[in-house]
Amino acid sequence: MKSNGQATGDHRHPAHAATTVTEIVLPGEVETDGLQVRTREFPAPAAGQVLLAMEATGISFAEQQMRRGKYPNQPAFPFVPGYDVVGTVTATGPGVDTALTGSRFAAVTKIGGWASHQLIDAADLVAVPDGLDPAAAETVVVNGITAWQMLHRSAKVRPGSVIVVLGANGGVGSTLVQLARHAGITVIGTAAPRHHDAVRELGATPVASRDPEMYRRIRELAPDGVDAVFDHMAGVTLADSWKLLRRGGALVVYGTAATKDDGNNSQLPFLKLFARLGLWQAAPNGRSATFYNFWAGRSRSPGTFRTRLHEDLTQVLKLVVDGVLVPQIAAEFPLTEAAAAMAHAESGTVRGKVVLRPAAGRP
Repeated sequence: MKSNGQATGDHRHPAHAATTVTEIVLPGEVETDGLQVRTREFPAPAAGQVLLAMEATGISFAEQQMRRGKYPNQPAFPFVPGYDVVGTVTATGPGVDTALTGSRFAAVTKIGGWASHQLIDAADLVAVPDGLDPAAAETVVVNGITAWQMLHRSAKVRPGSVIVVLGANGGVGSTLVQLARHAGITVIGTAAPRHHDAVRELGATPVASRDPEMYRRIRELAPDGVDAVFDHMAGVTLADSWKLLRRGGALVVYGTAATKDDGNNSQLPFLKLFARLGLWQAAPNGRSATFYNFWAGRSRSPGTFRTRLHEDLTQVLKLVVDGVLVPQIAAEFPLTEAAAAMAHAESGTVRGKVVLRPAAGRP
């Protein structure tokens, strides 16, 4: 790579004309076909910024919640969604090393990723290894950081442990299974029966999700309990996830998918969840229950947050290059077909992550 993406001293910057940007707008609480395509002019990068030409972005649970107006602290409508992006730097602002131009980077944006170009702080760029396909890299940006941090920073699962991953066929779930297996951890993964062969290929023992006997089956596979459960549902069966833990085990909740279509206030599911997790934290036997927050510590210690993100994503991307972690791409769509891509992502049939590309993709 040409640079690590950090801003440096004085450099001369060529004149930069305004860039015409194509972006997907979420105008309000709409169905998937209510997404809008618009074009507008982007200014030149400001001090400390780069202009990144998007090569791949993706659809995660966060955007699905934003469409419903239910993602915590989302901006007021209308706005451009898109949690993460991979692309090539095409221009740099004052104070940024011009040598970054032409290199490929990943960035976590939270919003704004569903666009042909983004203005991004250079300090937030993470170098993508040469030769790595942009879609493959994009698939493990937020998903990879989330899975890595939950496994190694939140739950601190040790080799030889046994864990349960709910939704082992999903974007985060499939990544978590692979990272755990690489770390010498036994994985039981829930998924619809049609995904069981894929879950086995990832290295986990599959158990049918939505089966009334799902938790009984898990207990048969791990009669002494498990060391960690990763639960993205936070539904009525959350207590069953808690009961699976052995002494010292950790329950890590990282979503509220069970309430996705509820018409309640967007904050209510989280308030109820935090109250329950707080009660469990006081339980005996050394068990813990936490909610994984990707953005934890960012406002309090932005430097530490950025350093941790860089370290963790760099580790994940290296595992992709080494062939240890295989990105699970469910489908690829051109950016202008984001409505169809969102509908596909929400269909409940996908395995992995749906990716948006600037040019025609292959659903």
